[in-house]
Amino acid sequence: MSGTKMRFMLGAAALAMLSACGNVDSDEGSIPGLLAEAARQSVAQRNRTEVAEKVSPSDMAATALRVNKGPLILVGLENAATTQVLAMTGENSGQRTYMTTNEQAIILRDGMLAGTRGLGHDLSVAEMAPSSALIRSGRSGQANRVMRYWTGDGLERPLRLECSIGPGPKAGVILESCKNGPLEIQNNYIVQGGRVTVSRQWIGPDLGYVTIQELRP
Repeated sequence: MSGTKMRFMLGAAALAMLSACGNVDSDEGSIPGLLAEAARQSVAQRNRTEVAEKVSPSDMAATALRVNKGPLILVGLENAATTQVLAMTGENSGQRTYMTTNEQAIILRDGMLAGTRGLGHDLSVAEMAPSSALIRSGRSGQANRVMRYWTGDGLERPLRLECSIGPGPKAGVILESCKNGPLEIQNNYIVQGGRVTVSRQWIGPDLGYVTIQELRP
């Protein structure tokens, strides 16, 4: 088994811890013919979509690792039911920006979600230094974080969360349980060498949770 596939399988295991068509005879240019052609195009598009959906995350990761030599992450947006590989496009003072080909971006600091761009209802910035220090060191404790979101009026709105950090029910998993009134969220992290390498993190009330797996540091 290749190192690439083994790396993905280990990451995937960690995350786990966390109609038939017939021929239609028709005359070209007639109404039945036009309808038949529209049906054929619809089926062809559906088939292309189904083929794309059959690309497994492991194959997606292996292809990305083969063609891109830089840092990569595998990202799954749970609400949108999408999985994509993102490549690092920039790094500034320990903060990394990973981007898709259509310029949707995830911003991480030491593997923890710091912001998003191009997803809609984006997280402008996450102020999480106290939480990050506890999580990356594997220590338990209490910490506050602030999540800031872009609104339709072009302003940032803060969401303040009180968080409790500690070990999860499964070995090696750190939980960050946060609340603000009736809102309760839970982030899951696996840390290696002081950096989060596999996680399930909450982006916000509209985008929901994202799973992030480091493919290449």
